[in-house]
Amino acid sequence: RPTAFFEHHGRRHGDMFFVRLQGLATGKMVVVSEPTLIEEVFKGDPDDLRAGEAARTTIEPIGGPNSLLVLDAPKHLEDRRLMLPPFHGERMRSYADIMAEETDRSLASWPVGTPFPLRPRMADITLDVIMRAVFGLERDDRYHELRRALVAMVANDRAVSTALMVPALRRDAGPWRGWQAFQTAIARADALIYDEIARRRTAPDLDAREDILSMLLVARRRDGTTMTDRELRDELVTMLLAGHETTATGLAWTFELLFRHPEAMARLRSELATGDDAYLDAVVYEALRVRPVIPFVVRVLKRPMELGGRLLPAGVTVVPAIHLVHRRPDLYPEPAAFRPERFLGRKPGTYEWLPFGGGMRRCLGASFAQFEMAVVVRRILAQAELEPVSIEKVNLPKWWSLVTCIKE
Repeated sequence: RPTAFFEHHGRRHGDMFFVRLQGLATGKMVVVSEPTLIEEVFKGDPDDLRAGEAARTTIEPIGGPNSLLVLDAPKHLEDRRLMLPPFHGERMRSYADIMAEETDRSLASWPVGTPFPLRPRMADITLDVIMRAVFGLERDDRYHELRRALVAMVANDRAVSTALMVPALRRDAGPWRGWQAFQTAIARADALIYDEIARRRTAPDLDAREDILSMLLVARRRDGTTMTDRELRDELVTMLLAGHETTATGLAWTFELLFRHPEAMARLRSELATGDDAYLDAVVYEALRVRPVIPFVVRVLKRPMELGGRLLPAGVTVVPAIHLVHRRPDLYPEPAAFRPERFLGRKPGTYEWLPFGGGMRRCLGASFAQFEMAVVVRRILAQAELEPVSIEKVNLPKWWSLVTCIKE
């Protein structure tokens, strides 16, 4: 429960506090939540503040050694430049039709008058967007085979998720069994990804294609080299990890917040009907502020660094706490309240709104994700009337009801 943990200790200890987590890859951590301190971290020398090294333990087993998430400078910056063009400007907006089509396709299968969980539906949409916009596939047997393999690869149970955080638990025995099955799922997905890369390399229309895989195949580094099959595989999986479950979670929270604030929902519908997207953009900004999908980011300190008047030793993990920044009353009056109007006519400060991280490590697909969230919300509200269902009306396990009651 990282958000509750951060809130408790943020109230008790202020803008910077030390945490020791035995057995976890992050180890000794210094949590910071003041924007000027976070600016120092994000602007620090990337050789001294290693984001890739901090993420390697949890990301590399699935994303691979060439994942943008585990690379550090200068390789990170070089590959980031190579991958940046498809995620901005007209290239990004060209995927709007795919996003709308996949939203409509999903909507057509939603039950009417019967309760259903929303987040899995959002995940279906975001995965199909990735299948088409990133992998460049249309629905055929290969599309569905790869889709099933990717779902199996990322659908980790709690034991595997815990083992990703605690390397000592990576074994196929005892209460943490399942690691070998996880490896098998990765191998199955990899075989299909490599097959698709090989097919695409020989496609006669490769230069004319607009999907991200095809663009990466023809992209060249400054020295004239192209990405290897392994590099392509790792970046494709990274885009899946960074853009599928995360965006789906952001969308599900956006609707949950709108359900709990009917006045915001009514205003959003009204303004969308006039063709004005300003309030929609503000809703997305505010939802990502109140419920950031990633509550913190990490940097491993390789050399001593003075931060906030304290000298931090090498070896600690510096943790900019996104959730705490977003809940600062000096930045956002009544910070727990959902008020999209905060962002009407203004953009948030660079170090005050951080759902995608910041600095040179800011999420490559941030603009893509916000754009996709806006497209999906607009299409759903134009075609469906949704309302929340009380927990008593849904046949869920007793433990779920218990957790819900505790949270409420």
